[in-house]
Parts: sequence; structure tokens; C-alpha cells
Amino acid sequence: MSVLHDPHLNHLLDALLVADYDRLFPNLELIELPLGKVLCESGEKLKHVYFPTTSIISLLYVMEDGASAEIAVVGNEGMLGVPILLGGDTTPSRAVVQSAGHGYRMKAHVLKNEFNQAGPFQRLLLRYTQALITQMSQTAVCNRHHSVEQQLCRWLLLSIDRLSGDELNMTQELIANMLGVRREGVTEAAGKLQYAGLIHYSRGHIKVIDRKGLEAKCCECYQVVKDEFDRLLPAFHGIAQ
Repeated sequence: MSVLHDPHLNHLLDALLVADYDRLFPNLELIELPLGKVLCESGEKLKHVYFPTTSIISLLYVMEDGASAEIAVVGNEGMLGVPILLGGDTTPSRAVVQSAGHGYRMKAHVLKNEFNQAGPFQRLLLRYTQALITQMSQTAVCNRHHSVEQQLCRWLLLSIDRLSGDELNMTQELIANMLGVRREGVTEAAGKLQYAGLIHYSRGHIKVIDRKGLEAKCCECYQVVKDEFDRLLPAFHGIAQ
């Protein structure tokens, strides 16, 4: 198997005990996740769970008038399908591929059966669920109390944390939809960050030039989420022990 398509690139799968990984591996299906692909609609029954490796999935809440706002991002640190673990088969959010790449999917009933064994994998997934809830809660607070520029900084940092590099392909219109703000607000915020030498933006391509500067410009919301993920999901093999 190519290193570019290795389940171990997903931190949750990499953290499994060898015996658990060997048991689950035959149920993992490598899939391409193109930009904009909808993996799950609001209220739709989840048939699969997804473990991104080189892609990012955005969880969006879509209003009746079509307006939307991102409530969380899922990348190589986690998985899409937490409602399966909590006893529900549907979710009110829409899951859309935010950054193209690859990942692995597994049939929902396989994950549910494994989770119900109440072993190390269950404890790992519960810790991930707590971290994801923290991200959702902090996103709601950030969207309510912080400027578009601060929200953009948080969003950029969370995104590049889940990729191998420091570059993103994302139009300002899509970013505005993610943040639930007007495109003009994103244009102004991105312009300020570029003028400050923190990012370079051109034709839907964003490159983070000064990560430390971006962190300094960001509100506390990014660090709160990062600290919780680091506390609950330390980045080393064997976390599930």
C-alpha cells in the first residue's frame, strides 16, 4: 500500500492496538474525497463512517433559507460519524468535503458493533467525541463574539493543522459560507492578513506564511480547541491502551 494511502495517516486508526487494527482493517475502504462532495445530508441515515487521511470534511448547519455556517471540521485527527456512537443514526448537519484528498470509510454497523465491545477503541472514540463537542461549542462562541478576521484566523489554523502542508485551495465565497458571514467580510479580513504578511491569497489558493503571527492574531478559541484535542488525544501510537 502506498504511503500516501495508509490508514495510519488517520490519528484515530493509528492509535488502535495492533489486534484491534488488524481486526478492523479488512472493513476499511479507501475512497477519494473530491472538493464539495456531500457525504451526508441533514436528517439522512448514516450508512458509513469516514476516517479522513489527506482531506478535510466540514460539518455545516443549513438553515431553511439556504444560509449555512460551519460547526466543526474533521480531518486526519478524527472521523465523521459520531452520531453512530451516541445511539442516533442521523444528524441535523450536512457533511461536505472542504479540502479534497482521500480517506477511508467503514460501514456504520461495523463501527457500532466494535464500539459496543466496550474495549480500548470505545474509550478512544469517546475521548474524540468530547474533543469534537468542545470544537463545536467554541465555534458557536467564536461566531457570536469575535470579528470575522479572528474567525478566519481560527478557521485557517484548524484547517492547516489537519493537512500535511500550509496551503489550502478555497475561494472566499466558500469560506464565507463556512463562517456564515458575507463574502465582503472575508475579502476584507483576508486582505488585512495578507497586508500583515501572515498569508498569501490568490485565485482561491491560500498559503500561510507566518503561522506564529496568525496564532497571535487569532482569538483564544483556536487554542482552547487545540489544547482539548492535545489533552484527550495525545499524538503517539498506542493511545487506546
